[in-house]
Amino acid sequence: MTTMYWEKDADANALKGKTVAVLGYGSQGRAHALNLKESGVDVVVGLRKGGKTWQQAEQDGFAPKTPEEAAKAADVVCFLCPDMAQPKLYKEAVEPNLKPGATIMFAHGFNVHYKTIQPNAQTDVIMIAPKGPGALVRRQYEEGRGVPCLVAVHQDASGNAFKTALAYAHALGGTRAGVIETTFPEETETDLFGEQAVLCGGVTELVAAGWETLVEAGYQPEVAYFECLHELKLIVDLIYEGGFARMHEFVSETAKFGDLTRGPRVVDDHVRATMKEVLAEIRNGKFAQEWIDENKGERTQYNALLKKDLEHPIETVGKKMRDNMSWLKEKSAKQAERQPVAAGR
Repeated sequence: MTTMYWEKDADANALKGKTVAVLGYGSQGRAHALNLKESGVDVVVGLRKGGKTWQQAEQDGFAPKTPEEAAKAADVVCFLCPDMAQPKLYKEAVEPNLKPGATIMFAHGFNVHYKTIQPNAQTDVIMIAPKGPGALVRRQYEEGRGVPCLVAVHQDASGNAFKTALAYAHALGGTRAGVIETTFPEETETDLFGEQAVLCGGVTELVAAGWETLVEAGYQPEVAYFECLHELKLIVDLIYEGGFARMHEFVSETAKFGDLTRGPRVVDDHVRATMKEVLAEIRNGKFAQEWIDENKGERTQYNALLKKDLEHPIETVGKKMRDNMSWLKEKSAKQAERQPVAAGR
């Protein structure tokens, strides 16, 4: 049975008198640092001196330190830089400077689960993973709400690891929306699977395949763009707001009949079998090792695949179509004002 925690369950005093070091000041790092600070937590930001986020942190009222200095000062060290930067950062800046009895916190379990970071047995290792991008974590906090979070404990050397983690989620605003207890393996494997099979890989491939099918059949690329990509947001918003039931409530009877009779033919047993293969590669570490190896070189395969993806004809058509959508430009401008930094996990 799923265990959830709320504001009443958190002990805010678990972080009282402690210094929290936030390593990384991208999308999540900035949101965490500001939310914690405004919740009364003593926060120090650890960044590469002279880096592009150093100035942003100063503008936000912090006095940034190097990662080494931040780790020395901290009782809780939070890794909020990209996954592939974390092992080197841990080995060179954190491990040699970590206080005895300090806690290490992650927002994603990748490096702990796949053992590219292995803290000593005397260290508490926890995770708070907000289920939303940093800009949303920040905005919801400012509006008096929160984003749901996952909480997990990998090592509990002190006996207080969970209490510390829940206090962190509370200061972040997560207990306002609910915090679900999980494990590092479950968070890591489900997160990677969701990205690969549904949210990123699955959706973009489905959109591209649908668009290609219509264009190859002689339909106008612009019309195909509207049908296979543009309107996707309308459907996703409905599902996000109220599940399949709300989507069915607002689409036509014709659309519903097509959904129920043709959808299972597109996502058929072959697709489900492939999804199981993808999940197996996540669970046995094959995907993680591929990504680790890719980052040891010059990301040749990654860069080639990304270039191919971004050069897909639907991107050319889409850019032309979006240039005529004034509301998208207005939205982008507002987002830029709210979130000047959008790098990192």
